[in-house]
Parts: sequence; structure tokens; C-alpha cells
Amino acid sequence: MSLNQASFMTKPAFIITIDTEGDNLWQNHQQILTENTRFLPRFQTLCEKYCFKPVYLTNYEMATDAEYVEFARDVIARGAGEVGMHLHAWNSPPILPLTDDDWRHKPYLIEFPADQIRAKVDHMTKLLEDAFQTKILSHRAGRWAFNEFYASLLLEYGYQVDCSVTPRVNWQYSPGDPQGRGGTDYRHFPSQAYFIDPTNIANAGHSPLLEVPMSIQYKHSGLMNVLKQGYDNLRGKKRSPSVHWLRPSGNNLEKMKLVAERSLAQGNDYIEFMLHSSEFMPGGSPTFKTEEDIEGLYRDLERLFKWLSEQTVGMTLAEYYQKKVEQHV
Repeated sequence: MSLNQASFMTKPAFIITIDTEGDNLWQNHQQILTENTRFLPRFQTLCEKYCFKPVYLTNYEMATDAEYVEFARDVIARGAGEVGMHLHAWNSPPILPLTDDDWRHKPYLIEFPADQIRAKVDHMTKLLEDAFQTKILSHRAGRWAFNEFYASLLLEYGYQVDCSVTPRVNWQYSPGDPQGRGGTDYRHFPSQAYFIDPTNIANAGHSPLLEVPMSIQYKHSGLMNVLKQGYDNLRGKKRSPSVHWLRPSGNNLEKMKLVAERSLAQGNDYIEFMLHSSEFMPGGSPTFKTEEDIEGLYRDLERLFKWLSEQTVGMTLAEYYQKKVEQHV
């Protein structure tokens, strides 16, 4: 075994996931633009500088953008990254509205009838595999909403990896359909990778679908979280516990490092980073509005990636899956 192969098997994996979608979807739109495609090559170059391999979790509007398809095909051809599936139910065909204004409410896919969920997964999977001429193996649910039926469809369509779970986070207070119950409550899900039980996605099982939860840590101690939740309840404010993500938000480099350190100290053999493709574009998100903001983002990314390159090895989700399968044999 070469030194590189040994590092691949023994060092923790650094998995970069990019929700690859239209421009500034935090705002309401009558049409969705994909100008952020032009800003992805700079990020790809930074990743390759440190031998990291981003996973572009791609939704409908990006999969139909010729410039993005050309960019991502090149990444795949060079083995420099991966394309996975990301599905926003409100604008992913076939379009059958669930609410009086799906573009405003952005309902969760899991709130749609089962036949529509299947039809959307079928359409997106085939669209991506046709566009990129490769089997699509990885997936993240739009708005992080996942359940057992959704998992059964991923298994049926040959997906190997899901990365929708956000441990310690409860999305029930984030509405989709105003008549619905909100998103998925992940507070009691594992924070380490596990092959899921299709009858209960919060449990490890024996299916071939690997769950790779996001790297997320509590901001506060357990006692402080209990006290804060109690105080919020008294004030009539229901919210998810306060957490830090391995995700840039502007001037949070040290907090991202802390998330990575804690995740590895807790026994994880990977850490998972996420950002949206539109956050690389000035004005593409509420967080990074100006060119100065983008330069600040890249300063933090450069420092984070340099720091992580010394203690992790870059992997796509599909590569990490293969590593886990080989460990189970």
C-alpha cells in the first residue's frame, strides 16, 4: 500500500458538499436565475489546490443550465469531484402545486402525496444521469426534509449515500406547507455515519444506503441548552437548539475549526462541510452580499482548507461510501 493509499484509509475524510441551486433562493422569485454558475470555477480551483473533491448536489434549474453542465462534466471527467441530487419540490417537475403559492411557501417534498414524490425523484434522477452521463449516487433533500418513504425511493433508484440529516437540529418550527407540520426533527439522530434502517431512518440498520450526517455541534453545554429551551418556551418562542455548523457565515473561521475538532474528538471518521453555490456570488445570498464579503469568504476558506489538509483527506461522498463498505467486509 502506498503512502497516499494509507492516508486515504486511515485519515479522517473531509467531505465538501455544495447545494448547487439558483441565485439567492432566500428571496421570493417569479423566475430563478443561475448566474452563480460563473463563480464555481474559482471554488473548484481552491479545492483542487488542497486535493479536496467537492460534491455538487444539483437541483433542477442547475441541471438544465448548459454552462453548469459543461463545468460539472469536466469536474467528473477529471475525477476532481462528484455530482449528486438535490431536489426542491416546489419547482422540480412534474409541477402539481401543493399550496396556494408553492414558490412562497417552499413546501417540503415529504409533504407531497406519495405518487408525486416518486414522480419528482424519478424525473430528477433521470435528468441528472442524462445530463452528466454517470450514475448519480449521492443525495441531499431540499430543505433537509427526509423520511422513510423518501429513503425507500433512494434505495429503489440505486443511490448509495444520503446527507440530509442535520443532527441536533429540529426543523419542525420551519414551515413549508402552512397546513403541514414543518420539517424533520433530527435532535435524536446519530451524528456519525451509519447504514440506515429503512423502517426508521433515525436508527442504524442493514440497508445499502449510507447516511452521512452534517457536522454540527451545540453552541452551549447540555444544561445551558435545557435552560435556554425552557426560557424560550416560557416566552412562547419554539425554536431548535442553538448550534454551530461546519459552514461559513462570515467571520466564523474559529467556530468552524471548533466544529471540526469536536466532531473528530467524538470519534467521527469524517467531517462534512456545506455551502450553497449561490454564496460564492456577490448578492447571491443574504450572507455574502458584496465583492468584499466574497473575498472575506475566500480568506476563511483558504485558512480552513490549509488547516484541514494537514489532518484529513479529501473524499467525495461516493468515495467515502466505498471506504465504509470496505470496512464492513
